[in-house]
Amino acid sequence: MKTVIFAAALALAPAWALASDAPVKVRTTHALSLIGEPQYGPDFKHFDYVNPDAPKGGEITTSASPDTFDSLNGFIVKGTPARGMALTYQSLMSYPLGEPSAAYPLIAESVTIPDDHSWAEFTLNPNARWHDGNPISVEDVIFSFETLTTKGSPLYAFYWKNIVKVEKSGERKVKFTFDEPGNRELPLITGQLPILAKHYWEGRAFDEPTLEPPLGSGPYKVGDINPGRSISFERVDDYWAKDLPAEVGKYNFDRITYQYFRDKTVAFEAFKTGKFDFILENSAKVWATEYDFPAINDGHVVKKALPSKRPTGMQAFVFNTRRDMFKDARVRKALNYAFDFEWSNKNLFFDQYTRTTSYYSNSAMASDGLPSDAELALLTPFKDQLPEAVFTEPFQVPTTDGAGGIRGNLRKAAELLREAGWAVNKGVLTHSESGEELDFEILLSQPTFERVVSPFIKNLERLGVKASIRVVDPSQYEVRTEDFDFDMLIHTFAQSNSPGNEQRDMWGTAAATRTGSENLIGIENPAIDALIDKIIFAQTREDLIVACKALDRVLLHHHFVIPQWHINTFRVAWWDRFARPETSPGYSIGVLQTWWADPEKDTARKSATP
Repeated sequence: MKTVIFAAALALAPAWALASDAPVKVRTTHALSLIGEPQYGPDFKHFDYVNPDAPKGGEITTSASPDTFDSLNGFIVKGTPARGMALTYQSLMSYPLGEPSAAYPLIAESVTIPDDHSWAEFTLNPNARWHDGNPISVEDVIFSFETLTTKGSPLYAFYWKNIVKVEKSGERKVKFTFDEPGNRELPLITGQLPILAKHYWEGRAFDEPTLEPPLGSGPYKVGDINPGRSISFERVDDYWAKDLPAEVGKYNFDRITYQYFRDKTVAFEAFKTGKFDFILENSAKVWATEYDFPAINDGHVVKKALPSKRPTGMQAFVFNTRRDMFKDARVRKALNYAFDFEWSNKNLFFDQYTRTTSYYSNSAMASDGLPSDAELALLTPFKDQLPEAVFTEPFQVPTTDGAGGIRGNLRKAAELLREAGWAVNKGVLTHSESGEELDFEILLSQPTFERVVSPFIKNLERLGVKASIRVVDPSQYEVRTEDFDFDMLIHTFAQSNSPGNEQRDMWGTAAATRTGSENLIGIENPAIDALIDKIIFAQTREDLIVACKALDRVLLHHHFVIPQWHINTFRVAWWDRFARPETSPGYSIGVLQTWWADPEKDTARKSATP
């Protein structure tokens, strides 16, 4: 559900109407959109990336690796939740896969909002039902907000901290009041609220892990469970929203199963023998060298690189600046010179990747060159709090010729380290005043990253830096990251086409000490807090882009991370027993939402499976 909560921050677009009983303009709308008018009008029949006539039936099995689970409650910090639980729940609004920054009716059939965005009132669909047949009520919505923000993961209270009141305003109406006007995204992230059944959870311990299948309202309910090994979801035949425009043509499989594997190599071998149907490949080496098994050659498995429109964010080595050794930006910048991306791309990744140079890569928000006049208007008030390079130098990552010749970069690194008070003493980089050795651990949850990290460590050794790799299981990795118990790790800061409130969780001062936040770096910077507010309170799309570019520059020139790489495709393979719509969503693969089983292909697949 974290994926749902950190989905794109949205804003409203339809025309205004004057309410007869209010002194301010309000509007009631069927859809929310940040980028102009919604793509689909109030009378739309279905999204254009679905097949409205797709047959229901069949099943699909996918994998979860490396991973495990011991709970069906994904709303709390305790336990490791099972994949796919979002299939059983719904939020107030539905978010399309093919249109960025937009939302359409689901549990809420409409939204009413004033022109100052100080509150939002959702009118519930009278047909919305729980799987036990009870209607979804305003009381359920209020209960959900109160429970998630008081007993759920801390991210919920942080994400919706600007909501100060939730009240019943009509038989099917619930009103959310905000603590400040002018924040265009608040009504929209409110629509992301997942709704819980009050009558189910009352009397149960919401803040504890559980393997009891919860009561939901979504297109699927929990089926068979084998803790840590597999979980299945069964399609709900009388799903109340199946004929809503936002749901037509979706959720076509009768059964969806997640198979769990502790090791990705074992998972891939299982895929080759038909143990599961679909795989999203994230290893360039495996993609380039290991997809040559018999089922591929015989045409029974399809291998494709599907185009992706989604922003790729920032994948990077992340410094934990809570550690004294990483507080000096000169140290962080110096260690950037020890990572030879060009060599890695050539020798490890088969030249499949592009170097990342922005926290908003593959989007209009990515900065480049020197700041524009509009960016300078935001940055100049904080000039004395920001690195001078923000104003004078385009950000550039260190580069090499890819042949392993990194000596020049290491000389630059050594010079920066000397400026910061570090010198080699008996073969180890040591601080001249504190006597501290530059010795740190790189925390990993996937052994596959060792081949990337090992060459980096060898380059660090040439500087006198002592670095080591620590691989832990997914559960321990989650605990350690939530507690900020690491020196350095590899993380992807994912971004949407409409950055907003979630930026506070990534870079905001209040999140730096909050357990479970995504401010893994430990940033506490008033200028960055102010720029985040510029993003959140942007009144136009142009203002949003300018604010993101300004923040991007500041983050980059602080050298909080060592940027890695990104790719603009989805590398996927599947056993050829499915059909899919002619139009791709672009921002997602849409396998579980929009594909369907093809009986003829299914028969052929069974004959081909070893």
